[in-house]
Amino acid sequence: MNGEIKVVIVDDSASVRQILKDILSQDPSILVTAIASNPEIAMKSMEKDWPDVIISDIEMPVKDGISFTKEIMSTHPTPVVICSALTENNVKLSMEAMAAGAIEVISKPKVGMKNFLYESALTLIDSVKSAAGADVGKFKKVYTGSGLKVEPKFTADVILAPAAGRNHFIPSKKLVAIGASAGGTQTIEEILVQLPESTPGIVIVQHMPENFTKAFAERLDKLCRVRVKEAENGELIHEGKVIIAAGNRHLIVESAGDAYKVVVKEGPLVCRHRPSVDVLFRSVSKCSGKNALGIILTGMGDDGANGMLEMKNAGIRTIAQDKATCIVFGMPKMAIERGGVNTILPLGEIPKAIMSFSGEKFN
Repeated sequence: MNGEIKVVIVDDSASVRQILKDILSQDPSILVTAIASNPEIAMKSMEKDWPDVIISDIEMPVKDGISFTKEIMSTHPTPVVICSALTENNVKLSMEAMAAGAIEVISKPKVGMKNFLYESALTLIDSVKSAAGADVGKFKKVYTGSGLKVEPKFTADVILAPAAGRNHFIPSKKLVAIGASAGGTQTIEEILVQLPESTPGIVIVQHMPENFTKAFAERLDKLCRVRVKEAENGELIHEGKVIIAAGNRHLIVESAGDAYKVVVKEGPLVCRHRPSVDVLFRSVSKCSGKNALGIILTGMGDDGANGMLEMKNAGIRTIAQDKATCIVFGMPKMAIERGGVNTILPLGEIPKAIMSFSGEKFN
């Protein structure tokens, strides 16, 4: 999006509203046009000047963030970013808001807004920019420069050595590695709910805060025939099992005899993300060959683009979601431009491609 991104902030805490406004105002491409203590006040303000992005808390007086998101999506579809404290109740409610159409969720710092971490401030600004470029009109189809100092943008080298150190022994088990960001929660759900128990083991990096990934995995596990869970260090990947990278931890795949296991690892942000798709994809390129499949889905930025090229160079088949079905055509676009993609597919064709890779028919 060119020019100013108009943002409305909705939170029942006056101090939170002000701090969020101060952070966003550091970026010249973002203009906070209104702040409101509850959704009803926000709606009256937005009728006069509709924003490009709405930042909303979950638990608020008069109307909660879930109902607010549903109202927005049904009357005037607009990207909504949920900004919620890391409490168990808020995490579950935030996931419901994302199911209702919120494009992304970011967390308020554990130590309080006055000590908003630098890392979180960058995440907030990136989330707003990502949301501004989203096509929220595609949600229904899915279901039926900064004013802050920019820190170095690390590559996967800070976590894993390049793939030149690839293992000589390649496990015979099949593996699917998926990366996604903005809009990915809805897209991943659309894929997984269609897969049978015989699906090859799947590992996923979805950019989400710590604790939210556990709630995301639990929600998917209730909806899907495959088993879905948050990653635990050292667990094996097997048929019918989907492992979601834990928020704030990198996910690495290693060979374990004739199969694979996951390693949950701390470390710096890679492509400004933790977990990083590049880290996951590089690890897969190091321990597998034609028995793996790499898929990159909707999301802003270029995380995963380099890793996908490494997978392709290792003989791994790679797929990118097409522009027409992406909510944010950023990550797939960069992967395509860097030459790491074998096939470009619409979202509706990806479950079939996964089962075709496994050697089974898709019903």
